[in-house]
Formats: sequence, C-alpha cells, structure tokens
Amino acid sequence: MRAAEQWALLEQDLGSEWDEARLSFAPEGSADDAAAILAPLGPGRVAGELRFHVLRAGGGPQRLRNLLERLDRKRIWGNLTLVGATQAEPADGSPTARSPSLASAWDELVQRLAPGWSDLLCELELASSDHLPRAALLGAPLNPTRNPAANALRFRVSGKQGYGASSGMARRCFERMDAESIAGRITVLGELSDTENAATQGPVWRLAGRSV
Repeated sequence: MRAAEQWALLEQDLGSEWDEARLSFAPEGSADDAAAILAPLGPGRVAGELRFHVLRAGGGPQRLRNLLERLDRKRIWGNLTLVGATQAEPADGSPTARSPSLASAWDELVQRLAPGWSDLLCELELASSDHLPRAALLGAPLNPTRNPAANALRFRVSGKQGYGASSGMARRCFERMDAESIAGRITVLGELSDTENAATQGPVWRLAGRSV
C-alpha cells in the first residue's frame, strides 16, 4: 500500500480529537532517500526506521500527505505506523485539560525509557515562537540547537557518559522554563542503549543525512 494511502487510514482511525501524532516510516529500500524527502518533518532514525511527529494544527496533516505522495512518486515504499498520539485539549481550559509541566513531562518520558538507555536525541517543541530565545537561554546547559522547520530546540542527553547533558540537568532546565510559564512538548527522536565510548564523545546522530 502506498504511504499516502496508509496515512489516510491512520488519520481516519485518529478521529477528530487528536492534537499530535507520532509516526514511524520503515522504508523497504534506502533510508537516506526517504529521510531526504521527509526532512521538513525532522525525522530521527531508530533501528532503520524514521521517527517523526505531525501536529494537527497549522496544516500539519496536509503537509505530511504531500511529503508521503512524494515518496510514492519516487517509488520509495515502506510501512507507515502510528507510534502514539495525544488528544487536543478541551476548549474550556479546565485545569484537568492543561498541559503538564515540562519537568513532570520529562519525568514521565524518562520512566518509559529502556532500563539500559545511554544516549537520547530529544526535541522540545514550544507552544509559541516567542519563547524560543528564552527557552534556549534557560536550556543553555543542554547545548540546544534550533530545528528550523518548527518552533523547536533539539538537544542530547547522556545516561552515563559522553556528549550530552545528564537527565537531572535536563530536568533542572525544564523547571526553569516552567517557572516562566514556557509551554511545550518534549519528544525523543532517537534512543540508544548500552553504548560504549571508544576514544569518542559518544554516538553521532544523523537526521536527513546530516550529522547532529
């Protein structure tokens, strides 16, 4: 089945209340060719799959559909899978509908990781572009880099040694952002377990064919 057709089925299953969908595309052929086309989504690589997310707001579904149709035209076949999704907040703004703090969201994310995780590539997508400069400053210990395709900052976290901030340092940065009411969503783009650094600072991540 073509990638665009797979997305049409997944989107139908998501219904009308979803806010963000996290997806995986496992190409049958070259992952580099698929990553080049999906580059506007900032895909990360996990065990031969390309992981990315799409927001329902701002024309996200149509942009994804256009990119998947490009994959189909290039005859880049593969399996598109829904990894997870979040529901849109109710319009009444009730306290139970509010997004959790970034620090608590980080705690929940870390709890879901594999026990032996050693390296993470993460992204913080901010609710407003106005928060980008301040979030970058408060998160300076994470050495964040800008994702030009979204209102987002990418950063690395190390579970034991090598390049990247510690999990505790990441949480402290998020606590500082919470104190200034900076809202956003944290996503793991890539995860490695039990890596060992041999005369290096750690693994090299590649997104859309580029080292990060």
